[in-house]
Amino acid sequence: MADVIELRDVRVSFHERGTVVDAVRGVSLSVRKGEVFGIVGFSGAGKSTLVRTINLLERPTSGRVLIDGEDVTDVRGAGLRALRRRIGFVFQGFNLVGNLTVARNIQFALKAGGRDRKDWSRRTHDLLRLVGLDEKFDSYPSGLSGGQKQRVAIARALANDPEILLCDEATSALDLETTEEILGLLKRINRTLGITIVFITHQLDVAKRIFDHVAVMEHGVIVEQGDTFDVFSQPAHPTTQALVNRYLGISIPPQLVPSLPEGTVVELRYRGEGALEPLISEVARRFDVSINVLHARVEYFGSHAIGILIVVVDGPGNSLTAALDELRAHVLGYRELDRGDLARVGDMGDIDRGGRAGNGGRAGEGMDDVASTEEDES
Repeated sequence: MADVIELRDVRVSFHERGTVVDAVRGVSLSVRKGEVFGIVGFSGAGKSTLVRTINLLERPTSGRVLIDGEDVTDVRGAGLRALRRRIGFVFQGFNLVGNLTVARNIQFALKAGGRDRKDWSRRTHDLLRLVGLDEKFDSYPSGLSGGQKQRVAIARALANDPEILLCDEATSALDLETTEEILGLLKRINRTLGITIVFITHQLDVAKRIFDHVAVMEHGVIVEQGDTFDVFSQPAHPTTQALVNRYLGISIPPQLVPSLPEGTVVELRYRGEGALEPLISEVARRFDVSINVLHARVEYFGSHAIGILIVVVDGPGNSLTAALDELRAHVLGYRELDRGDLARVGDMGDIDRGGRAGNGGRAGEGMDDVASTEEDES
């Protein structure tokens, strides 16, 4: 499948209080036509700045931006306006005009795009029907819920039939149920209209539901990228590991540690269908050991599973050693946890630093909230 977006060694620098801030430092990536591509990272990683180079709301200090193979880095005037008609933008804060009706908000974009006025009403109804708000044609933004406002913002972003839709933290201001609805809508738009979506988020819940490919940013650079399931099931960089640990991490309340069964406390991580296999019961039977499951969790990225278990394994010395070796050999991540550390903290991020890591052990901290700026370029 052809690349619709290509960034080549893109750098963006700002002058701030007499110093130069490198917000984006030599980023190269490609987005395939028709896919949902995600960019995730800590606050200040440069995600918003990077995505704004795609439609030149932020001009690269150096490097090149290509859309459908055409170098657009230096386009201005009429060429820039034509480019932005091809690229819709959905903001975190909706950016609706409060004193205009829902219909007029959308028609504002139609006017800016040079659409024939005779088509405005029909096009507006079509767009509102697409996002499930046809009855809100004459409503004002003040009378809408957050999810409805974001649906209007999506309809407005689609007004001029863009081939690319940029979403900057488009669900972070919404509750969980509404986020699910908006993600479902975006996925349906992606599939039915074939629009390429580039989505910024710090929420792994968003990533696992709709991203085909993902890039992880830190300090203005891409530290890891690839297929979403592959990246998050086997994170190689500490930033990606931190995101996964925050999302998948499960912990034992410290007050329960004294009452745990005797034995070795182990965290096990599985990938793919291995998360569903009866490994625990098989190992217990073969090596005559007891295995008590303390916590378990399975999350699906599309149809692929990532699972995590915390278990206590106990038995005679040689049998125990053999059982632990067997578990280690058949899981993605194996880590023995120290009871002293478990008793002192209840957060798996801290346990990561205190537990004894076997092969596949992960360490990291939680993700910060991300605040996106909403700015434009004339």
